[in-house]
Order: sequence, then structure tokens, then C-alpha cells
Amino acid sequence: MIARASVQFLPQHRHTLFFAIMKISQSLAFDLLAQKELPFLELFKYGNLTVEIYQPELEDHQMPHTRDEVYIIASGTGRFQLGMAEMDFKTGDFLFVPAFEPHRFIAFSEDFATWVLFIGPEGGAAQQNRIKKIW
Repeated sequence: MIARASVQFLPQHRHTLFFAIMKISQSLAFDLLAQKELPFLELFKYGNLTVEIYQPELEDHQMPHTRDEVYIIASGTGRFQLGMAEMDFKTGDFLFVPAFEPHRFIAFSEDFATWVLFIGPEGGAAQQNRIKKIW
């Protein structure tokens, strides 16, 4: 199920599907997720972007995905395992996971939840070698 969300149209494009702002509040995402039995809910799709909210209970049972993935931590703290590496995370952190890479959240707080953004083509963008660390 994809949630309904507020969309504001530009005045000059009122009769088309061109939109200026797409907003899904965190509280709406949590409310919709609470109505489901699964720990995740797909909220938005556009082109090669899919947005979900994810809130596992006690354990993260994810398997590797076929697309590149971004997590933006919505609430909580814990540790994240990517391949053989482990790192701490907290609210507001950004985590990137290449397609097919084993990963999971471990030792996370009870209030842990994250936005999930699947991006790019099936198989991931690694073959394009375009990952850049900028700062």
C-alpha cells in the first residue's frame, strides 16, 4: 500500500501531474506502519526511487537487496553491520548499502526506526563506479 500524502501543484501546471512538493511526515509514516503487521511499509515510489519506513522489533531479519539502499535514521540508536564492518548509528545518521551487500541493524534501541530509500537500477549502480565521498 502506498500512502496518500499531500501534494502541492505549481499554478502553471495545475492540470498535469507535475508537482513541486511531496511531503510524508514522520508521524504519518509511523501511524500507517502501526496499522500493519510487518516491520516496514512502502510509502512512495517515483521513477527509480522507493521510500519506506522500517521499524523492526528486537531483531533485524533483512536479507541483501537487489538495489542500492540508503537509510536515514528517524529515531533511536544502535549498531549497524555492513559486511564484516560494524558502526554505531543515531537519529539523523545516513547509511549507504550497495546492492547485494549483507547488512543488518544490531543492538538497537526500542524506539529505533529508519527511513529506507531504494535507489537506482536493479543490480545497483556499482558498475558505474560513481560513489563519491564529498567533504
